[in-house]
Amino acid sequence: MINFQQNHFDLFGLQPRFHLDLAELEQAYRGIQSRVHPDKFVHASDAERRASMQSATQVNEAYRTLKGPLARARYLLALHHVDVQSESNTAMPSEFLLEQMQWRESVEEAADRPDELAALALRLGREMQEHYSQLERHLDREGDFAHAADSVRKLMFLERLGEEISDALERSEA
Repeated sequence: MINFQQNHFDLFGLQPRFHLDLAELEQAYRGIQSRVHPDKFVHASDAERRASMQSATQVNEAYRTLKGPLARARYLLALHHVDVQSESNTAMPSEFLLEQMQWRESVEEAADRPDELAALALRLGREMQEHYSQLERHLDREGDFAHAADSVRKLMFLERLGEEISDALERSEA
């Protein structure tokens, strides 16, 4: 079964880096799932079925964590004993907070115009990609975990903004 002491990267045989080849992750995930999936243990003992279920659950959780860039960044920081402090450290640079207010105003103003909301979503996607590039640089090249944690907190704000834009887009198209 699965070694529960392994970190998620080791589980899939990957280097602990922010930049991942998602196809490689997917291939490793499918390979492990094919060995531990509970369907393979239907006629096994209760203990083996339970162990299979635990392994499959761990593999699924590890896969979800590494597949999502924000979750992967948080996990990498945790491996380096860095707490993102997303609940306790909400302090952001004033420039970033001003940008957030401007974004939200733009979303409100475009609430009934799907084309404008779609344009905002594209613009936000580009901005998020820039932040993810900075995060990759902080984590993979510089080992600058403090700035990486700041980037993660900013990206959490931006992801919530993306959800708000998606929700507004759905309402405007209804």
